[in-house]
Amino acid sequence: MIENIIIVVILLAIIGSIILYLIRAKKRGETCIGCPYAKQCGSKCTGNCGKHQKGTHP
Repeated sequence: MIENIIIVVILLAIIGSIILYLIRAKKRGETCIGCPYAKQCGSKCTGNCGKHQKGTHP
């Protein structure tokens, strides 16, 4: 029983951290969160980060 509670608390902490990271990144104005080219794109980034993998980065 206690093991289940510990696992749930750990999972909630991880999910909460991810949500906080996403909220802070959006407040900073990042459009491609998690994209390694986000700082290079600047305002040109359309949010379609799949193009970066194909070599068609602007």
